Amino acid sequence: MLARVSLTTVAGPALTASEPTPGRKTAGGWRGWIGPLVMGLVAALLRLPGLGTPKALVFDETYYAKDALALLLFGHERNAKDDANDLLLAMDGKDLHAAGTIFKDSPSYVVHPPFGKWVIASGEWVFGANPFGWRIAVAVLGILSVVILARIVRRLTASNLLGAIAGLLLAIDGMAIAMSRTALLDGVLAFLVLVAFGALVLDRERTRRLWPRRSLRPWRVVAAVALGLACGVKWSGLWFVLAFGLLTVFWDLGLRRQLGQRAALLKTFMRDAVPAALVMLPIVFLTYLATWYGWFTSSGYLRDWALDNGGYTGAEGALRSLAHYHAEAYRFHTGLTTEHSYQANAWGWPVLARPTSFYYESEGLTCDATTCSQEVIALGNPVIWWAAVLALFHQIWRWAAVRDWRAGAVLCGFVAGWAPWLLFQERTVFSFYSIVFLPFMIMALSLSLGAMLGSPTDTRERRGNGAIAVTTLLIAAVVASWWFYPIWTGQIIPYDQWQMRMWLPTWV
Repeated sequence: MLARVSLTTVAGPALTASEPTPGRKTAGGWRGWIGPLVMGLVAALLRLPGLGTPKALVFDETYYAKDALALLLFGHERNAKDDANDLLLAMDGKDLHAAGTIFKDSPSYVVHPPFGKWVIASGEWVFGANPFGWRIAVAVLGILSVVILARIVRRLTASNLLGAIAGLLLAIDGMAIAMSRTALLDGVLAFLVLVAFGALVLDRERTRRLWPRRSLRPWRVVAAVALGLACGVKWSGLWFVLAFGLLTVFWDLGLRRQLGQRAALLKTFMRDAVPAALVMLPIVFLTYLATWYGWFTSSGYLRDWALDNGGYTGAEGALRSLAHYHAEAYRFHTGLTTEHSYQANAWGWPVLARPTSFYYESEGLTCDATTCSQEVIALGNPVIWWAAVLALFHQIWRWAAVRDWRAGAVLCGFVAGWAPWLLFQERTVFSFYSIVFLPFMIMALSLSLGAMLGSPTDTRERRGNGAIAVTTLLIAAVVASWWFYPIWTGQIIPYDQWQMRMWLPTWV
């Protein structure tokens, strides 16, 4: 039986029976883990088989797989030989030092922090520098993301069913599947952002359970570490530092107002916002700095810049060199306007206007037709994405009309992942960046499906109609995933079947 939907607010009505209150622990127990773990298994079955296919450096794997190997061997990225891709693919990669012969002696200039590449490197360390090795760690994080999302929605709604639905939607989504099976940085970023959000949800619940006793807030520390690591994958993690920092403080403001405290805004600033900033921001910064450990302890690109430009040595020299490196990387990011056939304006990301094709091959393939196709395309499940866009509008209404805190939280995560890219209309960007806000779209859809299912106080007919509608959508989503799965995973299919899956001309 679904729990009754709570209409508690960030700043408004009194606490209701379904909101975690001081001294009350939300129910769930082991039963709350069944759905997430089952959906994690579904995710594994869709992500792990054939993970080494295609045997190629897919899209930007040509950078990150080699950078990861260089980090393992030398502590910093190195320039690769001209035929490095062919050399690497010709090996099984189990002998990492032999694979290291693909590199020159010179350090490489890279524009993304190293942590995401260290994650990729962990798979290469265990399984070798081969397609399976450089993809497995990202795949594992993709599977864990399904479990975490299901648990987060379970916490938000107190409904095991809605948690399982959220996990299912992420498990079968094409963007999530393709990104989990490709060694790119964005899947790692999405996982860490989800961890940070989940930690802050737990902090919110814990704070209300222990109120008014003051105590340390360990889940904020967890969130800060996750956000620091997220920034260590891509700088776009900074937007989530800002958004989630404001979100957790607004939750504290909402609690003080719900409890009827006087001068709630001033108390929140002095007792919540300032302490949160003093604790979280240094942790974020130091965690981010720690991701550069390999660069600090090796001869990475621009490592000795401060020594050569002022004679600075030691810690001061290292930090000055790193600051200069960051200035150079910032200029690259803000000035990136190189044309690309799959670049996509951020306005079209949520509706799948221009998906990114990571890999396409039609020569030398064998199938049950004269011409064959093999593709890996980061294309979301249209049923899930288009329904989620509608759900986002529904959640905007819920936040504006009834101040549902959960709607505000989900919208916060979505906006932090999407809106900043709207500011860079001239920059070359790709739709697969949207993997970072996909979990929040699915959260929005799950909340809206919960509203469709109704509550125990609704009439039997109302709940029955809602159940039919939700079941129909889920079946449609599963069927769509079955249909698109071959082009998410690089399976060889007849060309005419590939063409039938190109629903929009902009997908080609």
